[in-house]
Amino acid sequence: MGASGSGAIAARGTNAAAFGGVANHPRISKTRRADEPAPNVADYDEARSTFRWSDARRAFEGRPFGLNIAYEALDRHLDGPRADHVAIRWLGKHGEREEWTYRSLARETRRFARALESLEIAPGDRVYALLGRVPELFVTALGTLRHRAVLCPMFSAFGPDPIRARMTIGQARVLVTTERLYARKIAPIRSELGSLEHVILVGDDRASTAVPGTHDWATLVASAPDEHAIAPTDPETPALLHFTSGTTGTPKGALHVHEAVVMHHLTGGWALDLHPDDVFWCTADPGWVTGTSYGIIAPLTHGVTMIVDEGELDAERWYDTLARERVTVWYTAPTAIRMLMKAGAEPVRTRDLSSLRFLASVGEPLNPDAVVWSQEVFGRPFHDNWWQTETGGIMVANLASAEVRPGSMGRPLPGVEAGIVRRGDDGSIEEIVAPDIEGELALRPGWPSMFRAYWGQPDRYAKCFADGWYLTGDLARRDADGYFWFVGRADDVIKSAGHLVGPFEVESALLLHPAVAEAGVIGKPDPIAGEIIKAFVALKPGFAAGDALSLEIIGFARKHLGPAVAPREIAFVDSVPRTRSGKIMRRLLKARELGLPEGDTSTLEGPGSS
Repeated sequence: MGASGSGAIAARGTNAAAFGGVANHPRISKTRRADEPAPNVADYDEARSTFRWSDARRAFEGRPFGLNIAYEALDRHLDGPRADHVAIRWLGKHGEREEWTYRSLARETRRFARALESLEIAPGDRVYALLGRVPELFVTALGTLRHRAVLCPMFSAFGPDPIRARMTIGQARVLVTTERLYARKIAPIRSELGSLEHVILVGDDRASTAVPGTHDWATLVASAPDEHAIAPTDPETPALLHFTSGTTGTPKGALHVHEAVVMHHLTGGWALDLHPDDVFWCTADPGWVTGTSYGIIAPLTHGVTMIVDEGELDAERWYDTLARERVTVWYTAPTAIRMLMKAGAEPVRTRDLSSLRFLASVGEPLNPDAVVWSQEVFGRPFHDNWWQTETGGIMVANLASAEVRPGSMGRPLPGVEAGIVRRGDDGSIEEIVAPDIEGELALRPGWPSMFRAYWGQPDRYAKCFADGWYLTGDLARRDADGYFWFVGRADDVIKSAGHLVGPFEVESALLLHPAVAEAGVIGKPDPIAGEIIKAFVALKPGFAAGDALSLEIIGFARKHLGPAVAPREIAFVDSVPRTRSGKIMRRLLKARELGLPEGDTSTLEGPGSS
């Protein structure tokens, strides 16, 4: 980055002071109850100084077959007291309830692996899942990994186009789905999926089904032998293929290997503070990387009981579940937290949520006011953390033993070397050592869950690395105490009148206004300033859109942010477009504002998004 870029970074550092009234909420220290276990990381500095990846990997050695995710999640518990402990407590959307122990879940995954063998699926072949949160999804995931095929989970809300793209790129050989989803989304395009040989159908009532050209789960899987020996599995054996949308509109398939389980297990203990007797609820769909890494693998390696809710987000249902199931550790998304905030505090007051001891958030940056709200309503804060599909596991987190700084993603976990860098015009990378200067968040490669490739796109993969860094594409700053603060995506940052403006900070300020339920911010081209800041705002019930309210919100933002950073325009919308993982789709807002092609919208949440 040239001199003008450096000046812009310095100027933006000044703007952080103007934003301080929003970002610098009081720090929150959590008091541990007498009946709570001690945090897994008691001393952050000591943990970082003594940690070695070689030691961590050594703890997973000694298996006769190598390192296999399914074994670490299930089989290693079967010779001890965890064998008959509940692994999954499944809550059906119509009130059904099932419990699967580690022993019974392992038995069904062995059957699925045997079913893949009967279909002559080879190690490395791609097995896709297009299922809701039903038990068969978890059997499919772990059985695929046991067999050493590659698991690719997809959102059940995807339409034919994104399904076709992902299955074509990954050359799917097997698809597991339901009769209804097959009829609606697969049958119309099956002739275009040249690599797809086998479709396994779960009945919509989870009973037997018979559809020409498909296999019935009950016939193929449930009746398969329940004995299966794990074959030799090198730690670098491909295991997981997760797709993420790119700014160019082409989905990218991030490939992870079996060694990723080392990171999943460690970070489940560090960042989510999992202990064996926890009841853990990760609300993420396994079609998203969080729902696989921390909704399947990490909790099972710790031997906890997982809550799996087939139903969708509903405040009353969620609070009932937290209370009835005595959830102790809860991992959810900022979008869900804000929806709960809209429902108010009354549902919390009418339920016993005293079992909750640790709350965490991921998917997009958690606004400071949500952390403060959590402390006020639940008596404990949400602990935000940061990672990506490409990192495969949590990289930066607010730990259970440390104070929470609302608005911060936390500090790098043991073994994770993070820095703030700027890219030069010549492609060089310069690390920014001084605190509170914004740049690109970068990581030193080498952690076990780092993605090994973008499937079939080696050049795209190579561009993610430079001068010994993995470049995340996220802008952030690091304060003097080593806490990292998210600013925005590098391609979302707004350059206005010489300043670099992070949309997240502007959105956080807007959310403090009593009328604002959601906010998304973009840069709109301007002949004088280069870009002006435009905000798209969804209102809370009881507020009416209009010029008066628009001016009021702009004035409110100017008061909190200063005139250089506050929006110049407000547009009222019914909702702000987000991905299903909760990230605001600012490029979609910008495309619509400027009349540009919308690109890949397959991860857009909401009806009709695909």
